[in-house]
Amino acid sequence: MKTYSDIHSFSSLKNAVVTIGTFDGVHIGHQKIISSIIESAKAIGGESVILTFFPHPRMILHPEDQKLKLITTIDEKTKLLEKLGIDHLIITPFTRDFSNLSPEEYVKEILVDKIGTRKIIIGYDHRFGKNREGGIEALKTLGKVHGFEVEVIPEQDVQQVAVSSTKIREALLKGDVATAKEFLGHPFCLHGKVIRGDQIGRTLGYPTANLFVEESFKLIPSDGIYAVKVEVKNNLYDGMAYIGHRPTVNGMSRNIEVNIFDFDQEIYGETIRLDFFHFIREDQKFNSLEELKSQLGQDRLSTIKLLKD
Repeated sequence: MKTYSDIHSFSSLKNAVVTIGTFDGVHIGHQKIISSIIESAKAIGGESVILTFFPHPRMILHPEDQKLKLITTIDEKTKLLEKLGIDHLIITPFTRDFSNLSPEEYVKEILVDKIGTRKIIIGYDHRFGKNREGGIEALKTLGKVHGFEVEVIPEQDVQQVAVSSTKIREALLKGDVATAKEFLGHPFCLHGKVIRGDQIGRTLGYPTANLFVEESFKLIPSDGIYAVKVEVKNNLYDGMAYIGHRPTVNGMSRNIEVNIFDFDQEIYGETIRLDFFHFIREDQKFNSLEELKSQLGQDRLSTIKLLKD
């Protein structure tokens, strides 16, 4: 897959089959749409193209809205799309100038001149151009003018995609990472740089890597203990992750930590990935560090069993 950081670095293709969207999570609904453009491109000897945006349009048009939380960062999304076999991924910055293009300008300048669209596969409710003035009928009319085909994804299929995104976010905010995995078709993940903590876990016999997740818009699951797989330097390990405020030691900030099983390397400054498979238990305050240590032993056994099954 070839990746482009903006539309201007892309060279027009002869037979581009295109879809457009944010594709947050790259979940099973998105995967169905993406399979369609790949198959259509092969049928006409063309190439598949995804046009997506970063920052997310809501970040630009509604900067006051801090509630937006995304399932995937742009790097995570790129890796997931590459695995699906897309030929070209265009990540174009969403700007106010871009949002002010009229529907006609958008189609002519972006879809036709820059991409070379032969066919576009899009949802029935797709809106485009300034103030979202363009709709499916306008797209079909402009398609006839410029010589590209428009395939509309039925309302039922689009609704399934929308519902999946909503259900994934709701599940993660309740700690239900197993349901999120079912809708995503892959585990929910977090990437973070390992930073120094206060090393309380080490004194208990359960040393943890403390993660700093840079992207403020990245959705973080609810507080608790989770069974995870941990990727460190391209190697995969079992582990148990903790998200919470560490009430037993009167912690103030929300932490993301992971105890990596059978691992003793120094990894400060390394970026690691956590893949979430199962929720173990909610965060809780213990009467002593000994009580906490005892519970961590049980959590480890539960994690090992769940990751084996």
